[in-house]
Amino acid sequence: MWGERKTSSVSESDPKSWKLLEKTLLASVHEQRRSRRWGIFFKLLTFIYLFGALALFSPLLSTQGGGSSSPHTAVVEVRGMIADKEAASADNIVGSLRAAFKDPNTKGIILRINSPGGSPVQSGYIYDEIRRLRGENPNIKVYAVISDLGASGAYYIASAADQIYADKASLVGSIGVTAASFGFVDTMEKLGVERRVYTSGEHKAFLDPFQPQKDEETRFWKTVLETTHKQFIDSVKKGRGDRLKDAEHPELFSGLIWSGEQALSLGLIDGLGSTSYVAREVIGQEEMVDFTVQESPLDRFTKKLGASVAEHLALWMGFQGPTLR
Repeated sequence: MWGERKTSSVSESDPKSWKLLEKTLLASVHEQRRSRRWGIFFKLLTFIYLFGALALFSPLLSTQGGGSSSPHTAVVEVRGMIADKEAASADNIVGSLRAAFKDPNTKGIILRINSPGGSPVQSGYIYDEIRRLRGENPNIKVYAVISDLGASGAYYIASAADQIYADKASLVGSIGVTAASFGFVDTMEKLGVERRVYTSGEHKAFLDPFQPQKDEETRFWKTVLETTHKQFIDSVKKGRGDRLKDAEHPELFSGLIWSGEQALSLGLIDGLGSTSYVAREVIGQEEMVDFTVQESPLDRFTKKLGASVAEHLALWMGFQGPTLR
């Protein structure tokens, strides 16, 4: 009897022992996985930190192009949207131009343009700086060369150059101003959503897309755009002078865009030719050196993570004012 009870007690305790052992093993596995995950996380964090430090401080990753021991044509790219914190920002382009003018071996400068335009403020900064640098360095000519597109703010910049060239099929012009947004008033009413905005000025929220437009505010906004348009026109006239056929063709300032071949007859450009053609045949220095400020690896990395999404969304919603495009 005693032996039977003892055997039964041991057999009953075995499942409990196995369960305890199983829990212990599973806990150990989970702990190892957790440690492995944290190890990967910290290794990745260290890699990102080292990569960022290398991009910021390493002389091997300089973000300023340029430099040559022989005579050359300096090239500065104006590519994409002209806006603050973009590749074609005033800071980047002006910095590149100053470096190109400063180089003693620069015999001429080409602004290689492929842009739909952008901020009138950024375009104006670049325009003014080109004219200032030209005045200080009369022996170094600046040539704008438009590839696919040189419109609005991009043409604003180009008009500050000594001469403008383009391909016969390039798109040139679009001397106008736009400010776009959306209106969601009816949509809000259908959804039964009430918009509540609290301001300390009568017209503070006049660009709010969720509120009805008011005639007086619409008229006011048009005066802002017309003023900006006039500034644009005045700058183009100052840059192009008598070459511009605006007296015979007032539609030049209507926002229309022309092919390079048409632009030549209208006085918007001075000739047909590529960057290499201008360097070789006009400047006389076939060797070209790129002075464009390049994005650092860190900048490219952060942009891929969507660092500029909010800024572009604001532009799409119409919250960043007039745009030359």
